[in-house]
Amino acid sequence: MEKNITVPLDHMVCRKLGYLTSWSLWENDYALSPTIILTIQLVVIFFTSRFVDVWLRQLGQTSIVSQIVAGIFLGPSLLGQNGEAARTLFPVEGYMTLATFAAFGNMFYHFLVAVKIDPIMILKPGRVAMYLAASAFSITMFFTFILALFMRKHIVMDPGMHNSIALIAMSQAFTGISVVSYLVNELKLQNTDVGRLALSVAVFSDALNILMVTLSFVAGVVRHHIIFIWAVFTTIGVVFFIVLVIRPVILITINRLPLGKPVDQKYVSYIILTTLFLGFISEVIGQHYIFGPSILGLVVPEGPPLGAALESRLETFVMGFLYPTYLAISGLQTNILEVKLKEMWIVGTVVAFGVVVRTVTLMSAGSYMNISLRDSFVLSMILSSKGILEISIYNFWIRNKILRQEEFSMCIISVVATTAIVTPLIRYIYDPTINSQPVKRNTLQHSKHDTELRMLVCIHNPENVPTIINLLEVSNATEDSPIAAIALVLVELAGRSVPILISNDTKSTRNETATVIATSHALKMYEQKNEGYTTVQSYTSISSYSTMHLDIFRTAIERRASILIMPFHKQWAIDGNVETISPSIRRMNCKVLEKAPCSIGILVDRGILKGTSNIPTIITKFNVVVIFLGGPDDAESLAYGARMARHESVKLTVIRFLLFGSENSIERKRDSELMFQYKQMNMGNERFLYVEEVVRDGVGLSQCIRKIVNLFDLILVGRYHQDSPLFLGLEDWSECPELGLIGDMLASPDFKMTASVLVIQQQRIRASKRESRALVVPEDNSWSITMDKNLK
Repeated sequence: MEKNITVPLDHMVCRKLGYLTSWSLWENDYALSPTIILTIQLVVIFFTSRFVDVWLRQLGQTSIVSQIVAGIFLGPSLLGQNGEAARTLFPVEGYMTLATFAAFGNMFYHFLVAVKIDPIMILKPGRVAMYLAASAFSITMFFTFILALFMRKHIVMDPGMHNSIALIAMSQAFTGISVVSYLVNELKLQNTDVGRLALSVAVFSDALNILMVTLSFVAGVVRHHIIFIWAVFTTIGVVFFIVLVIRPVILITINRLPLGKPVDQKYVSYIILTTLFLGFISEVIGQHYIFGPSILGLVVPEGPPLGAALESRLETFVMGFLYPTYLAISGLQTNILEVKLKEMWIVGTVVAFGVVVRTVTLMSAGSYMNISLRDSFVLSMILSSKGILEISIYNFWIRNKILRQEEFSMCIISVVATTAIVTPLIRYIYDPTINSQPVKRNTLQHSKHDTELRMLVCIHNPENVPTIINLLEVSNATEDSPIAAIALVLVELAGRSVPILISNDTKSTRNETATVIATSHALKMYEQKNEGYTTVQSYTSISSYSTMHLDIFRTAIERRASILIMPFHKQWAIDGNVETISPSIRRMNCKVLEKAPCSIGILVDRGILKGTSNIPTIITKFNVVVIFLGGPDDAESLAYGARMARHESVKLTVIRFLLFGSENSIERKRDSELMFQYKQMNMGNERFLYVEEVVRDGVGLSQCIRKIVNLFDLILVGRYHQDSPLFLGLEDWSECPELGLIGDMLASPDFKMTASVLVIQQQRIRASKRESRALVVPEDNSWSITMDKNLK
């Protein structure tokens, strides 16, 4: 029943009885009801999803489970039992507005996922990925379809379930990149072999999904054969239009963009309008509205400039607001109270059977492709996860009356149940860092002096290059002890879904950046200057900072690095102030320090303050100091400094700080034995100077260090030191505890000096909880060094 209200034309409002309205505070009139309703709905969905997510995160669940469960709570299963509350918060009249808003979230989510995909992965998939994808898709679909036919014949079921069970069974074979990439990112597996393979398999599977889903959508809507044929041709026509017309326009636009400058907002607006237009066209020809936008996303080149710009400007709003709304509204349509036990048993059997078939298939195929059983099982669990792809399909089917409400509810419950089981299982059985745990000593201190020194240096930007090259130079490459320099350029992942680790020595220029070019040029100069004594290799890791440490570990292990050099997260300006601070780099450095497979040095680069922003040929003396207070990390610093002291242009000073009154301590005697060995090794070397300073407390230590730091170009210091009266009070002023007390003091902007600092941590064989907080000494306390009998 409707009620008409007679009001002036400029205040005319038509509404239905029972429709929630709001009294305007400033005008004695009713506010626009749809806006108020939509606002309240979005706020309630947002906070309910966040609340549920906080609790389910403790159980190892992903946010997709939390958002669907939040929708179920707000739907007829729980809130709907209170009729007045349900009619007030989610009235029938406001459903279409909320559904439209959620549909935009689904559309742009799939568009962004497609933007991040490299089409070459679909057109030219790897042999392993193609074999695994084809096997899992075809075998799972075949056997689940056979099971559905068997159950239809031998089990009595409702007509609706009888008609839809075959489609539900076939949908168990689907694996979408939109689902897999989301789960892989949540589990931080992007940089693992299993994660990369899962993404590659999912990309190729999506090509098979598109074919099957496209035909099912057309078949579900069109009943006449002639119209069916025309629907298929129009679908193909849309694809050709996007590839042959829209893609060339996009490429021409990208070529005209100014290099190094942000993409103009108007180009982003054009892409958004094109996405909406293709969504409309997809609906007109009988396809799902995500079809056209997904194809458009594939033809947009991934990464900078356009792909990265679209991600940076759309992702926050889409992923943080629109996308959760779509998941929640799917939960709102789910009524678990209407689900019958028998039908739940039927659907559960089909879903469980599909997971088992996929798992057995992938483990068998993985064994044939020489993939370990554990990795094959984890891969099958990742590819068995459910998400927005399946939800989109089920929503399309219920909208076109292919599914009834009961079957739809069971399908949504199956999505939640499958993902809720798979995700914690993967977290429990798979640790991505387990392969990076060291099993033998690989340090400078324990290395022979006539062996090759393998150094892995990480570079974030061109400003890191000069000091890194200078460090390689003073590391003293000789004929007896050459240097293998491995450079790893670290680039933040933007506009891509699949992280990559590639060699810069190939002729491809596709992923070249200014940092890659500067690094390659500098390494080439360094190799030419030390011809015969050095070998250089260069790689690029394009990944998110949250998982980039896995690429660093992988490169260090495969290249058998003895020491890993990481730039500090602060960068100095020429006036002596801190210019940039990167919290992401700091978090990554902490992860590397915790589980590095070799010794590691954090380089605090102040080279620009000395005017060494260019790569010099060292002629004058390069002054290096080792600050020695005792412990394995200081021993590693001493070993590195002793190697530098053999360079003809390096003058090394070792300053050993002694605590007054501790002459008889075991640690002091052990350090004295170690120091004696190094002094014996450098007997007759005028560039090796040893000094002892006796101090009483932290104040005296700090004052001594302040007096000497500006006399040197490079300071070497260990990261961890045992508790001592020398450090009392210093921890109260610590800004970067990951550097240790002395390293943090030297890296502080308040500590005015121009020397660069290398904070060194010796390789940890076994990690511990205390060690991750930089408060433990490695268990191996043998600090003896390998003597070279032929060394003069």
